Amino acid sequence: MNPRRPAVGPALRISVVICVHTEDRWDDILAAVESVRAQSHPAHELLLVVDHHQRLLDRLRERFGGAHTGANAPGAPSTPLLIMANSGPRGLSAGRNTGIAAADGEVIAFLDDDAVAERDWLRHFAAAYADPAVMAVGGRTEPAWESGRRPVWFPEEFDWVVGCTYRGLPPGKVRVRNVLGGNASFRRVAFDLAGGFATGIGRDGDRRPLGGEETELCIRISRLIPDAVLLIDDRSVIHHRVPAGRQRFGYFRSRAYAEGLSKALVARSVGTRDGLAAERRHTARVLPAGVLRGVRDALLGRPGGAGRAGAIVAGTAAAAAGYAWGTLRARRRRTPLPGTRVGGPGGDGATTAAAHEGAAA
Repeated sequence: MNPRRPAVGPALRISVVICVHTEDRWDDILAAVESVRAQSHPAHELLLVVDHHQRLLDRLRERFGGAHTGANAPGAPSTPLLIMANSGPRGLSAGRNTGIAAADGEVIAFLDDDAVAERDWLRHFAAAYADPAVMAVGGRTEPAWESGRRPVWFPEEFDWVVGCTYRGLPPGKVRVRNVLGGNASFRRVAFDLAGGFATGIGRDGDRRPLGGEETELCIRISRLIPDAVLLIDDRSVIHHRVPAGRQRFGYFRSRAYAEGLSKALVARSVGTRDGLAAERRHTARVLPAGVLRGVRDALLGRPGGAGRAGAIVAGTAAAAAGYAWGTLRARRRRTPLPGTRVGGPGGDGATTAAAHEGAAA
């Protein structure tokens, strides 16, 4: 099935979905909303999906005049604001699927609730979709350290730990295996054909900080749409807040371990060849160079060199341990991943488990 040629340029309608789950990020949520309102390519609509938090849902509706049925947000008549509850199980994947089901645009973009987008974020996304083969476009995510600066021991090769673009990704506008979910967009037809985000992989708000759901989705899209093009355009920039708690080594190590668990789930779904290809290249090429760079800096007396080298080794070991345990646990349980459900207000909540199972074959 080949999608019809969509609208492009100023005519392209991009819906933006922001999933929220805690009042602790209230100011961050408001900043994210304002950054979407200020886009040079105006968003077609903005959808706030609240993850099983009634007080936050009520507070947002009160703040934005009760907007939840498509009414325009105060002060931003060109950007309708919809506020809705996650209609699926707790977690980021189900929240995104709720937004997908309710969205009306030809393209659906996702922004983290603790990030702000630069003014031309959507404009560069829109330009990339001039090619009808493009099914997904991601951007560059810069860390905004709460302390004001990067910890000297924190290696750029592991910036994915805090949800940001990491050393080793190619610069410019390039084809990739997968985009990073906190700064990404997808053509709607990709969801129509491949289904939504798998609810058994990513974060659920309460448990260990898992990830990988966008990797699994992108691989599934590429398998089901053989000529699909997935891009990263590093001109589409967002700034992601990194709180003090995520600048500590304990979080670094636990997040690396959780990523290993996530990769085990992804590999179980799509196979180790596709599920781990990029990670193997990163581990074989980028990380050894990072260790050598850290050792060199240590020998030259530069601050943080030994710490960065040690963090790369520790992070790699933690991820490997998580992957090993996740693989063993999956083999013992032999349970299938949940289907990829796209549901929400106005949606039928139909599962696309058949497509998901086909991708895993």
